[in-house]
Amino acid sequence: MSAEDRIQVDILGLSSSQSSGGAYALILKEVNGARRLPIIIGAFEAQSIALEMEGIKPPRPLTHDLMKNLIDLLGGELVDVYISELREGTFFARLNLDTQEIDSRPSDAIALAVRYGAPIFVAEKVMAEASFLSEGEEGEKGIPPTAKPEKPETSKPPLSKLEQLEQQLVDAIAKENYEKAAQIRDEIKQLQVRNS
Repeated sequence: MSAEDRIQVDILGLSSSQSSGGAYALILKEVNGARRLPIIIGAFEAQSIALEMEGIKPPRPLTHDLMKNLIDLLGGELVDVYISELREGTFFARLNLDTQEIDSRPSDAIALAVRYGAPIFVAEKVMAEASFLSEGEEGEKGIPPTAKPEKPETSKPPLSKLEQLEQQLVDAIAKENYEKAAQIRDEIKQLQVRNS
């Protein structure tokens, strides 16, 4: 596949998806363009990506940490990640390890890419079919990025109940209190159901 068919992307944001119970929306942004690609991923993979992006190291390795350790131990290195296809609503990816390519789910591939600092690419045909155009950096189609730019301190409006719970969830995950995180996640779901 030629270089023109591979579009480099970065991770724009990660948030819970109200339409898919317990799943998360991972938003990839085109590096040299305005297109955004949403991919629905599982909670475990979302947690693994988020913890690594935030620089939080759990006391024991998560599955993707273990995968990286094994690749390193065997003398390999992740060169890049390529989201190659979209078939019947399912994304397919490939890991480029030195001279080997390995099939992967996009969520696992991206979780490894953030651990290696490896570039992420998407096939042009996938971007053409599944992406949307950006309407601004924040709040893409109602999906907020995980980290927003710092704003000067001004009087902030009080946080809503949902915002408070989301902050508590982040804190619980950071402290590895997964039981508390699960309880907060359930509260968030109940609140979202009531508000919809």
